[in-house]
Amino acid sequence: MKIKNFSLLLLVFILSFTSCKKDDDGSNVSLVPERDRAEQQIEDKANLLEYLETHYYNASTFSTPGNYTISDIIITELPEDGVLPDPSNNTLLIDAVEIKTSTFADVQYEYYILKLNQGGGDTPNFTDDVKVNYEGSLLDEDVFDFTINSTVFDLLSLVEGWNKVMPEFNTATSFIINEDGTEQYDDYGLGVMFLPSGLGYFSSPPFGSSIPAYSNLIFKFELYQTEANDHDNDGVFSHLEDLNMNSDLLDDNTDGDNLSNFIDADDDGDGTLTINEDLEPDSDLLVDRNNDGDPTNDIGDGDPTNDDTDGDGIPNYLDTDNTESRLDE
Repeated sequence: MKIKNFSLLLLVFILSFTSCKKDDDGSNVSLVPERDRAEQQIEDKANLLEYLETHYYNASTFSTPGNYTISDIIITELPEDGVLPDPSNNTLLIDAVEIKTSTFADVQYEYYILKLNQGGGDTPNFTDDVKVNYEGSLLDEDVFDFTINSTVFDLLSLVEGWNKVMPEFNTATSFIINEDGTEQYDDYGLGVMFLPSGLGYFSSPPFGSSIPAYSNLIFKFELYQTEANDHDNDGVFSHLEDLNMNSDLLDDNTDGDNLSNFIDADDDGDGTLTINEDLEPDSDLLVDRNNDGDPTNDIGDGDPTNDDTDGDGIPNYLDTDNTESRLDE
C-alpha cells in the first residue's frame, strides 16, 4: 500500500528524532534541507518528457472495445537507433498522453495521462473513496507496489496525483460476483498516470520502500467503483466543502477555527452542529435518519446545503445569523 501519503507521519517522526536523538559527540543531528519545489518540478518535467519521448506502448491492443487490464499495458523503451518498431501497432507515449497542469503547494505541476478506456460509470470526486487495481513503478521500470485484488482507498489519503487523475475517468458500468467470490467489472476506467515527484512523495517516500526521494512515479490502474465521502459526518459530502472550488480542502474554514470545514462538525461555529441545521422536510420516509425506529417522523432531508432560512443566499450551516436546529422543540 505504498501509494498512501505518509508525509504527516514522516514529519512527526522527524520532529521526534531531531528533538531526542543526538550524535555521539552531543551535537544535534543535521538534516538535509528539502529541495525547492519549483526547481524540482523543472527537473521532473524534463525527465518525464524524456521518458515519454523514448518509450512506446502497444496501442493496437486497445483499438477494439474490451475489458482490458493493467497487465495488458506494455510500455517499452525505444531501441538504440530511436526508431519506433512496428508503428502500425505501437505508439510513442508522447503522442498519446494528455498533458494536464495543476497548482499544488504554490507550484504549477505538469503531469500526463494515458487514457485507454474512459469508463462508462460515475466520475469520482477528488475526496471520494475509489475501488481500484493498480501497479506503481519508477521510470527505471522498478515496480514498487501493486494490488492483487481490487482495493478501496480514500483519495485524500493517497499521493496528490491520484486525486487529480481519478476524476478524469469513470467507474465501471456494472459488475457481477462470480461463484468463487471474485468480482467481474464491465467498462471501467483504464489508464496510466505519469507524475512528477511533487505530486508523489516528493522528499518523503514511505519508510522501508525502494522509492528514492524526489522520484517521478508511474501508476497503471483500473477504476471500478467510487463512493462519496463525508469525513466529518456532518451531512455535507467532503467535495462540497471545497467552497472556493480549488480542490484544496484545507483553505476552506468558514469559522476560522483550527478545523477546515471538511473535518469541522460545526462549519460556521454558531453552536449548532451542521447536521442539525438540516431543516428541510424529510424526503425519504423509508430512511430512519434519527434512529428512533420510526422513519416517518424525521426532520431534515439529509442535505444541510439546501436550507437558507433568511434567504440571503448563504445556507444555514455556513451562516451565523441562523442557529435554528432540527432538534429544537
